[in-house]
Amino acid sequence: MRTAPLGRGGVRATRLALGCAALGNLYRPVDDETAAATVDAAWDAGIRTFDTAPHYGLGLSERRLGAALRGRPRDTYTVSTKVGRLLVPYDGGGAGDDLAHGFAVPATHRRVWDFSGDGVRRSLEASLERLGLDRVDIVLLHDPDDHAEQALREGYPALERLRGEGVVGAIGVGMNQCALPARFLRETDIDVVLLAGRYTLLEQEGLAELLPEAAARGRSVVIGGVFNSGLLTDPGPGATYDYAPAPQAVLDRALRLKAVAERHGVALRSAALHFPFGHPAVASVLTGARSPEEVRDSVAQLRRPVPDAFWHELRAEVLLDPHAPVPSVR
Repeated sequence: MRTAPLGRGGVRATRLALGCAALGNLYRPVDDETAAATVDAAWDAGIRTFDTAPHYGLGLSERRLGAALRGRPRDTYTVSTKVGRLLVPYDGGGAGDDLAHGFAVPATHRRVWDFSGDGVRRSLEASLERLGLDRVDIVLLHDPDDHAEQALREGYPALERLRGEGVVGAIGVGMNQCALPARFLRETDIDVVLLAGRYTLLEQEGLAELLPEAAARGRSVVIGGVFNSGLLTDPGPGATYDYAPAPQAVLDRALRLKAVAERHGVALRSAALHFPFGHPAVASVLTGARSPEEVRDSVAQLRRPVPDAFWHELRAEVLLDPHAPVPSVR
């Protein structure tokens, strides 16, 4: 599978990356065997970039990913993890589950926001232990929405030092919004932005500022959430958008997208996977999976060409920002 550089450093990402939140039992349990088989399926398909975080299942995702990659040559894959939430054990081991945060795991720890320099280092050290690795390739400041100043003034400089020391290869920020990552691009020397849900076939908010800023500065963007919480896999009653039931207007737009796709013999999820690659700043698309079948489907959909006529009709139907660059079969 093709790779692309992340920013100006030496770290590269495969065109399709595996998001590992589901390996942390996102919404519902995944057993150990299925989690391992999911990583194996990604590997067999040529995927060599894997994204995880302490937040995902209170460390379960990191532990499972590390176990699944163990034994594979370390220089053949890229691992991304995140900092900003320290996992602090509850006294007595805690009680109940973590479903309030979206993960079907025992609530053994609490998350403590910390974007200080010390917090960044402590978080990374704990992640390396859970992963069973001596280094990771990419470290991202994770959702610093309400902690912007600390993340900029303390967290980012700590990551910059770690990059300078060679402890990590690339640094950046991972968020579900555009304004703060654009500020990071202007004010810091990050390599990459992981942008979730804000540059998709359904909405192109990232096109206004973030993506042009990244392209102008030679930085890279990894696009996550291309299915908008599942809405673009199969829009219909009960479909979710931004992790909640889709508003009717949003659902109607997704159904119009699906109708255009069907007229051109294209699966909507295939078009959703292809779309971000039209922009020159996009290096990789990150998709989550909770089974080998989901991995294989994403790879198959990305391999299917989307005809130029599909994009032309989307523009004619005013279903796509007129300035959004699109991939071309040519």
